[in-house]
Amino acid sequence: MLGCVLYGQGDLRVEEVPAPVPAAGEAVVDIRYGGVCGSDLHYWREGGVGDFLLREPMVLGHEVVGTVAGYGPRASGPEPGAPVAVHPATPCGRCPECLGGRRQVCRDIRYLGSAARLPHVQGGFAARIAVPAKQLRALPDGLGLRAAALAEPLAVAVHAVRRLGPVDGRHVLVTGAGPIGCLVVAAAKAAGAARVTATDLLPEALRYAGVAGADVCVRADDPADPGWPAEVDAAVEASGAASGLDACLRLVLRGGSVVQLGMPTGGRSAFAASLVVSKEIELRGSFRFDGEFDESLALLAREPGIEELISAVVPVGSAEDAFTLATDRARACKVLLEFAG
Repeated sequence: MLGCVLYGQGDLRVEEVPAPVPAAGEAVVDIRYGGVCGSDLHYWREGGVGDFLLREPMVLGHEVVGTVAGYGPRASGPEPGAPVAVHPATPCGRCPECLGGRRQVCRDIRYLGSAARLPHVQGGFAARIAVPAKQLRALPDGLGLRAAALAEPLAVAVHAVRRLGPVDGRHVLVTGAGPIGCLVVAAAKAAGAARVTATDLLPEALRYAGVAGADVCVRADDPADPGWPAEVDAAVEASGAASGLDACLRLVLRGGSVVQLGMPTGGRSAFAASLVVSKEIELRGSFRFDGEFDESLALLAREPGIEELISAVVPVGSAEDAFTLATDRARACKVLLEFAG
């Protein structure tokens, strides 16, 4: 069967990989779609994500959906043939973070397509994969596999909005209108935000932010843009750029909350700490998700328009073309790989 295997920086190959044999407690899933994530692009272009460096060939991908093919010993779940989404995380359940209810920052987590540990955790960009059966999620009625492929990145966005605190009736700023930023817009509106302002450098990215529900879209490099708000109640920085965080800190009201979701390039970023002090800003990080995965599936079923953020579906045999397209934010928002017809 075909899989997308990364051998090193810039060395992505679509090749035959062994069919999985499920262990006890595992399910086998025939993958239909896989979303190309920013972390997949970092592995491909740079050979790593932050401190997670590629040290052996690894199947990429963690945003995957498909149909149940079967189960290993002592495993059960949705019946064979049922459409499912795959929760990509397996927390350890033993560390202080897991025991404290913050499994998304588990210190010993296993995550599909991650080089954080050795051997690496192989990912989901393959025609058939085996995963713990407890990671399968049956799709809500009316939700198709194509739209369900957005569940993982939408869960990241839902978690970030939750980290803001209550947003009902409030004005939320989102800096960075890439796929995650656009999904943050959708998640904020779904959580009751009265107004969402999105900023980005690219007109096409801002167009997708509008599709996601942004009330106002602002060119981040144009201080004279009339869409800039005088003040906002809360803000999510989704670009990873220092200028994005600076805008959030400047525009959030005193005592407001700012969530840093975008990963700063190089791992370090200067920021206006004096504003955090003088305005008593609540500055929080946001990393991955936990139960929000199930919430995102329900949200996708309720809000079918979110699927419009999918800008291209590319056959797995042209995976490198899909990755190249996904890096071009002037042409694409969310790009999916298709593994079966």
